[in-house]
Amino acid sequence: SFCLSLSTGVCRRTQLSGSLFNGVKLVVETTEESLFSHQGASVTLPCHYHYEPALASPRHVRIKWWKLSENGTPEQDVLVAIGQRHRSFGDYQGRVQLRQDKEQEVSLELRDLRLEDSGRYRCEVIDGLEDESGLVELELRGVVFPYQPREGRYQLNFHEAQQVCQEQDAVVATFEQLFRAWEEGLDWCNAGWLQDASVQYPIVLPRQPCGGLGLAPGVRSYGQRHHRLHRYDVFCFAAALKGRVYYLENPEKLTLLEAREACQEDGAQISTVGQLFAAWKFRGLDRCDAGWLADGSARYPIIHPRPNCGPPEPGVRTFGFPDPNTRYGVYCYHQH
Repeated sequence: SFCLSLSTGVCRRTQLSGSLFNGVKLVVETTEESLFSHQGASVTLPCHYHYEPALASPRHVRIKWWKLSENGTPEQDVLVAIGQRHRSFGDYQGRVQLRQDKEQEVSLELRDLRLEDSGRYRCEVIDGLEDESGLVELELRGVVFPYQPREGRYQLNFHEAQQVCQEQDAVVATFEQLFRAWEEGLDWCNAGWLQDASVQYPIVLPRQPCGGLGLAPGVRSYGQRHHRLHRYDVFCFAAALKGRVYYLENPEKLTLLEAREACQEDGAQISTVGQLFAAWKFRGLDRCDAGWLADGSARYPIIHPRPNCGPPEPGVRTFGFPDPNTRYGVYCYHQH
């Protein structure tokens, strides 16, 4: 592999794949490294092609970009192009275009990134009967958090798990996202749904109630479970924020209803659990005051553990789901 300088000025290793026809090799180049971005941003997935040996005159090729199937989701067509005629599909309509700044460049520009956009994309170049393709992996920066509803432990079937993550401004986490969170220290003894409908939980410190002392640290798996019949917690994935989460400075503590109204009066809205976790992880939000959140739970984010602020490690502490008439502070979210 060699280094390909992109318009960003970043030098990336590229992966090459090629096929021979009439003694000429069609070669497609994409980046080997995952691209990282965040919700709402724009990103360019690089793809170039050339012929070996080089051809004297340009040839008409057909370009196809699609997103690969993973975690049980179907393959998704993104864009096809022949010459100047381009067509995009589904949720990608109005958000994608082919970037052809240089000769034989067929990079994909993807705007207004969504959580569901993370995954592997294939760039295919078709020349007559020959075709060659390359892969680009896109990851969105985010935070994985376990979620348990008001009703308590192991109450969610798979469809309900998808719904509660959505309500927290998040999506159900993939195994890869949970594994990365485990590598970063996530230790949680309750099993939760993942995007492929498997049920797993991450253990850093093996202990008796969490699979036993004899097992090494790792992500424990219950395997695939029935979408409707089985009930667990869920691991959600929230992206880095565009807006700002803050603790509303108020002379008096508030009931849940008063908390919602106070955020609205401040030109904001009450924060979701996903927004609070993202602010803790990416904005360094650190506050030793419990505050209401949109789902009726009360929590507070700690970056620098200290006495009277919960356990000795950083995290988002929870008071569960108190009576709505109990008085706490409130965390608001303001979209810039």
